[in-house]
Amino acid sequence: MITIASKVNDLYSFFDTLQSEIGGTLAKSTTECKLEIKNELASGSIRSILLEDGISVLEFDILASETIKISIDALLATHVNFMYCSKGKLSHAFHKDTEKDSNPDQIINNIDAFQTSIVANIISGQNIIFIEKDVQTVATMISVNTEGSKNSQWSNSLKDAFISEKTDDYLYIGSYNLKIAESIKQLQSIQQEGLVRELLTKGIVNVILALEIEHHNKDIKNLDMEPTSLTKMEINSIATLTEYINEYPDLDHKVENLSDRIGLSAAKLQEGFKFQHGLTVCEYIRSVRLTKSEDLIINTDLNISEIVYTVGFTSRSYFSKIFKERFDCTPSDYKKNKLAVSA
Repeated sequence: MITIASKVNDLYSFFDTLQSEIGGTLAKSTTECKLEIKNELASGSIRSILLEDGISVLEFDILASETIKISIDALLATHVNFMYCSKGKLSHAFHKDTEKDSNPDQIINNIDAFQTSIVANIISGQNIIFIEKDVQTVATMISVNTEGSKNSQWSNSLKDAFISEKTDDYLYIGSYNLKIAESIKQLQSIQQEGLVRELLTKGIVNVILALEIEHHNKDIKNLDMEPTSLTKMEINSIATLTEYINEYPDLDHKVENLSDRIGLSAAKLQEGFKFQHGLTVCEYIRSVRLTKSEDLIINTDLNISEIVYTVGFTSRSYFSKIFKERFDCTPSDYKKNKLAVSA
């Protein structure tokens, strides 16, 4: 087992420690650190992002040959940590570092793929994260310092929900959620630099936090209810199919063909999409195509007719109708406005 200990409030030292323990190439900037690793211990990357309002992001995309144990010192009753596992499995434990309990029995909680969790240290001095060996783990932790935020209403809401009047550490492990996975992919795919990168990152991180809190609130309300009959394997199949539709929105995605592709019945397929996206399969495909069409209008010189068929629609009039329903503007007017702004 590889054991790494570091401070929660000093990401630069944390990455220096990471590099000294598992090697790799480290790149630092004023707002980001990224460790690229490819050796006998592990392959992949670990990245941190520092944002305003006391928010930091820590991302793992790691395949390790040994279990990696990361101990991170925690400031008590100040930080709320939102953890999400996109692939593999992440494990978490609290460490109560007190004189009375200097060698406690640790309860290790597993966070599976597509599960979210929220952690707040009330009495424990450390968070311990385990990355299992021989399993590719993709996970994201967003940490919010409620004492460091300029938005007092936002900070107070987080404190009231996860810190105030708590006498023990707070840990919530939620049900499965694919919407968060999609937003995290958007965060990981940002290519822009400078101010644009910073603004895009901040916007997507805020969306992820909103989804995490919304999911937590829904889970708490439905604590005694079974949210879905889908198994973990079936949910993983829905996630795979979601990626396929996102990558190829232009294909003729008939429900029966999609069912055959992942080996689920049409009923299971619809249940999965309603549970994960709040949409039927057809509604989700339509939404993806509209999003893609907006991107093509903004970033290409294709005319509207070309865009209609590029994204998989067969009727320009139908496309114009649903485009206006979403954007309150016809595709042609949207393109004219884009050209006017560019000029």
